[in-house]
Amino acid sequence: MRVLFVTSEIYPFVKTGGLGDVAAALPAALLEENVDIRLLVPGYGAILSNLKNKKIFRKLSLFYGQANARILTGTLNGIRSYVLDCPGFYERAGPYGDEDGIDWPDNHLRFAALCRVAADLHLYDPNWQPQIVHGNDWQCGLISAYLALRGEDRPKSILTIHNIAYQGLFPPSVLPEVNLPVEAFATSGVEFYGKVGFMKAGLHYADKITTVSPTYAKEIQRSEYGCGLEGLLRARAHDLVGILNGIDMDVWNPATDTQLAAAYNEKNLKDKLKNKKSLLAECGLIVHDDLPVFGVISRLVSQKGLDLLVKAAPEVLKMGAGFVILGSGDQALEKQFRELSAAWPAQVFLSTDYDEQLAHKIIAGADVVVIPSRFEPFGLVQLYALRYGTLPIVRNTGGLADSVIEDKENSTGFVFDLATVTSLSEALIRACALYRSPAHWKKRQIKAMAQDFSWLASAKRYVELYQELL
Repeated sequence: MRVLFVTSEIYPFVKTGGLGDVAAALPAALLEENVDIRLLVPGYGAILSNLKNKKIFRKLSLFYGQANARILTGTLNGIRSYVLDCPGFYERAGPYGDEDGIDWPDNHLRFAALCRVAADLHLYDPNWQPQIVHGNDWQCGLISAYLALRGEDRPKSILTIHNIAYQGLFPPSVLPEVNLPVEAFATSGVEFYGKVGFMKAGLHYADKITTVSPTYAKEIQRSEYGCGLEGLLRARAHDLVGILNGIDMDVWNPATDTQLAAAYNEKNLKDKLKNKKSLLAECGLIVHDDLPVFGVISRLVSQKGLDLLVKAAPEVLKMGAGFVILGSGDQALEKQFRELSAAWPAQVFLSTDYDEQLAHKIIAGADVVVIPSRFEPFGLVQLYALRYGTLPIVRNTGGLADSVIEDKENSTGFVFDLATVTSLSEALIRACALYRSPAHWKKRQIKAMAQDFSWLASAKRYVELYQELL
């Protein structure tokens, strides 16, 4: 089967969140399952400089207002790829917005153009015509609209929701700019509360909808999680599938990770302590030997529950625990974490500059990773943590609920139910208590490291879904 996988970011070239990791790993796993898969990505600078065997495939004149657009071919991450090279759209500091987090004002054009190439590629290439076009998040929402509104023999379309809170909403005046007919601006179309909704378009027109965990697929059909789209998702429940993400087991492997102070596995967990000592030294922290270091790798926003953590942390800091926090986001929340670090300088380290190497060091060197999200479609950090024997504290929601267990026999971490400071504090204290029982802590670590979250199972499920469409 021939599948075109469309994404607005891909690790290691452009990454703002979990989508970048998924886009790097899932196509490779599908290739192993004998899917004839190709990528389509925007021509960001890092993409163009790393595109191997680069060739001009097609020139596009006056394409969405851009005079110098073209489609290139080559390979990225070992996958045959198409790249929309359009300097006027993609030669910028950030993929979605500027350094202050302000969205680029022409995002509707930038990603409508990507969607149009995805929808038209089967008309451009007589030697390779996709049977399925698989897009991701709102940036790919218009693919299925363009395909469905054409009304001819066309590829099937799938839209994967990584986070329904980000919907790509624009004023109705953009309708002609993105080449959509007036009749598409309707409840049974792209209209969403008076705006053009890219995510709404994808959910309405796609042949199948997937999301990144079974629990999240259920949650987004409820008003508290659906962000206004729950009615549409309930109506399309028979086409909605939750498929648990995986991780790249080669990139995230404590036994071979070259970014660590010491490699280790479940048989030599003493070497994990070398990573803890190295992390503490690098961050300039002093933590009691019988208390854990809590790691955080996250956007600092309320959705991630970090406003709860900044209030819950002092209770375990008073006990002598430590925190290493890597993330940025809401300026008010960043300020609160800076104040926390200033108040506890020997126990709290904060870095707001994303650093992939530091992320690996935290995953290996921390004892616990805290992910207190109010909602979490899937989340990759808890899987990295499990793989490294770093026990996750998670809220019982979305993909976190599908991947971390706390019970009498099979615990792999710590789970709390309510999005409150009290509920999170109780989980932090449970972690501190268990850490003081090394035998029980090690048992839970070994259980965590035994979990298999490779992409193999996910890829097989996607192959089944692709086959259903053909």
